Amino acid sequence: MSSNETFSEIEEAPTYEPSIPVPNVQELVRKDPLQVPQRYVRDMEDRPNDTDMSHLSSLIPIIDMSLLLMGNEDELNKLDLACQEWGFFQLVNHGVPNEVLQKMKDSAAEFFDLPLEEKNKYAMPSNDVQGYGHAYVVSEEQILDWSDALILVVHPSHYRKLDFWPKSPKGLKEIIEEYSNAIQKVGIELLQLLSHIMGMEKEALLKLHKQLVQAYRVNYYPPCSKPDQVIGVSPHSDSGTIAILMQEDYISGLQIQHKGEWVPVDPIPNALVVNVGDVIEMWSNGKYKSIIHRAVTNTEKARISYASFLYPHDEAEIEPLDRMLSPQSPQRMYKRVKFGEYLRNSLKMKMEGKAHTKMARIDTIA
Repeated sequence: MSSNETFSEIEEAPTYEPSIPVPNVQELVRKDPLQVPQRYVRDMEDRPNDTDMSHLSSLIPIIDMSLLLMGNEDELNKLDLACQEWGFFQLVNHGVPNEVLQKMKDSAAEFFDLPLEEKNKYAMPSNDVQGYGHAYVVSEEQILDWSDALILVVHPSHYRKLDFWPKSPKGLKEIIEEYSNAIQKVGIELLQLLSHIMGMEKEALLKLHKQLVQAYRVNYYPPCSKPDQVIGVSPHSDSGTIAILMQEDYISGLQIQHKGEWVPVDPIPNALVVNVGDVIEMWSNGKYKSIIHRAVTNTEKARISYASFLYPHDEAEIEPLDRMLSPQSPQRMYKRVKFGEYLRNSLKMKMEGKAHTKMARIDTIA
């Protein structure tokens, strides 16, 4: 099934909330590697601390996709527990060829190596977040993230705004398409598996999307002379259904919040990192957790990450599923929201933990 067949291709591509233009961080570092402007310096309580939680990294679940697809009960139980207890897992044997992963990394690295004037040909417009630049910048006083990004909507294909798809380096457009198609296949399979472990028929979650939308964000984190004072991407949870991330093989930077600690998600070569988004948390009435995560920087090397976000059509209505109410959780934690309104509400705010989820939560305090 392709849930993208639900809506007519005549439908106009949506726009998303604009972001205030801010300096290019890669260029700042190129001009003066030691400079860290005040706009990037975090308050003391928000800075990455020296507490080393890397010993917890090995506890983050590793899920074998080939076993899931064979219906292996132990692996399905692992997926269920990973979504409940961590909201994150590393996915191996996912079926995306290693050469596709590597071509994506090589082409993206070439793009970020281009001169600024070449990358700025694809700069974000004033009314949207597609293109090259920075998202979630909503005020001039906001402390900025130490990163630049290329953001594109890739599926459904009639949502694409091809003016923002880089024409150089040669072949980048084609590998973005090939990589995104492969990731979409993984995403659809995961949604079918999540439907199964939630006790529903295979296509249930896909149907609830009305149409499966997929965005792609390539993040570039330059090295920083004072990595203990900046954040690569601010702590946040993802607004959509699930996110699927490819990391650099040997450079750590992603951290997740687990039991009050920041735990690094150490890269496993050729694995994909998957995390639960707010939509799954809402559908599951809080059983599965959309976890706050962030990216940190280092002094030595630039790092690139490749995030694919799957989310519903703007008109899809999101609320706890009746079957997810239970004697342990009889009350609905979330009210019904239209996804398009929820997404744009989150884009109007700076990234700040789960503050954006307040519009959907039911206040249970008397």
